Amino acid sequence: MGITYKDSGVDIDKGNLFVKMIKREVESTRTKGVIGGIGGFGGFFRPNITGMKEPVFVSSTDGVGTKLVIAQMMGIHDTIGIDLVAMSVNDIIVTGALPLFFLDYIATGKIQEGALVSVVSGIAAGCREAGCALLGGETAEMPGFYPDGKYDLAGFAVGMVDRRSIIDGSAVKKGDVIVGIPSSGLHSNGYSLARKIVFDALKMKPTDTVQGLEKSIGEELLIPTRIYVPAIRALIEKITITAAAHITGGGLIDNIERLLPEDLSAVIDRRSWKVPPIFAFLERAGSVDPIEMMRTFNNGIGMAIIVRERTADQALKILRTMGEDSTVIGRIQERQKDAPAVSFIP
Repeated sequence: MGITYKDSGVDIDKGNLFVKMIKREVESTRTKGVIGGIGGFGGFFRPNITGMKEPVFVSSTDGVGTKLVIAQMMGIHDTIGIDLVAMSVNDIIVTGALPLFFLDYIATGKIQEGALVSVVSGIAAGCREAGCALLGGETAEMPGFYPDGKYDLAGFAVGMVDRRSIIDGSAVKKGDVIVGIPSSGLHSNGYSLARKIVFDALKMKPTDTVQGLEKSIGEELLIPTRIYVPAIRALIEKITITAAAHITGGGLIDNIERLLPEDLSAVIDRRSWKVPPIFAFLERAGSVDPIEMMRTFNNGIGMAIIVRERTADQALKILRTMGEDSTVIGRIQERQKDAPAVSFIP
């Protein structure tokens, strides 16, 4: 026989086996809209548009950045799947849309069933928490492009909202308040800086501990991104949200600025929430400028919502019933000439 595809590094049988191994996890995310099962050329979904005058689809795609490096260093692969789902569904829910389904793309040098099954297990867990179906995906074996044992991830989510209910920031006005919902840690942003501080500058190992942190530094950096879909959904059903921001790259500064009309600005009180110890450690260990910290990391606020002042207490109450210990972190005011869109009370 001549050279086979397997000889080149791509094992079709192993890929088929992997699909069979993840079937149960995929089925665990099945929702009423799913038509058919795993293994087809496309995923079918029939949305429920009852009560909607003008249904609008909302899509989002993202990855988890260099947090993948830490997962592969630690040999812990399930939490990174939760991150993948969270990064997209959190972006969808801030528009007022409910996530319907999710697709994943996994690229690797050589399929290692144990690691990749763990990844999909995490993806499925994230989908269940967000209430969306894992509708399909792709696993690409790419020898010569990715080293053995390395993989990359991308995620894609689709949600739906009635056009009249879209949250886009156009209703924000002077006097509105900003409610911050806590993060679980770094989530999935700023890892290139975090790794440079921890592993390059400090020469730490993932198993090393840091005073004030309950976990090893590697475990701390792998805490998965919070999924805010249930909490925001509960708010949408009760009060008017004029804007919402998933606090990712750019931090509170860039992500809140993109919501505001040009004549308004946000003032955020940095004393209004407790910053988790991991951020203080990184700032101190890397001598990172405070503004650089605010633009690189979420600093303990994973989601920010803007509501009318009269409904702020109700919003906090709803969030607390959902297990979110949230607080008012800022206010919307008129923007002065040449003033920044987002400023801070030190």
